[in-house]
Amino acid sequence: MPGLTFVTTDPGSPAAVATLWAYYDDIVGRYWGRAALPGETDAAVADEPSADLQGDSGVLVLGMLDGVPVACGGVRFVGDNVGELTRIYVAPEARGTGTGTALIAHLEGLAGDAGRTRLRLTVRSDLVEARSLYARAGYTEVAPFNSDPYAEHWFAKELT
Repeated sequence: MPGLTFVTTDPGSPAAVATLWAYYDDIVGRYWGRAALPGETDAAVADEPSADLQGDSGVLVLGMLDGVPVACGGVRFVGDNVGELTRIYVAPEARGTGTGTALIAHLEGLAGDAGRTRLRLTVRSDLVEARSLYARAGYTEVAPFNSDPYAEHWFAKELT
């Protein structure tokens, strides 16, 4: 998408906080099948902090379109060679533009630069578009690797 850039950011920056809140608002609403209530989104943000997506434990990236955040995603470093994709979100106005594919490719590059050779992730069944995006990006379903209560599909990819 012309004008799309990626910026590594502190999860506590105002742009990151707003974009992460939009991510949680989207997935909470989809989980309940209705618009998320403000308290539900706030609870999800508090239950799943993103502060570790910086420094030696991970990275958080914002996708910026002409200076406006339209996407976010992170990699949590969970082992010597393993990273977990997390917080993958594309705002509704940027969906279907290749932003998600570009975001994942950018995160894979950062993970590789950090010495990760394998990326994995979890996703819920209702997030059909996300599952399709991951499959198109070369992620394949694998055996469960955690007991996250919201994980219904587990994916992984070897980085080359």
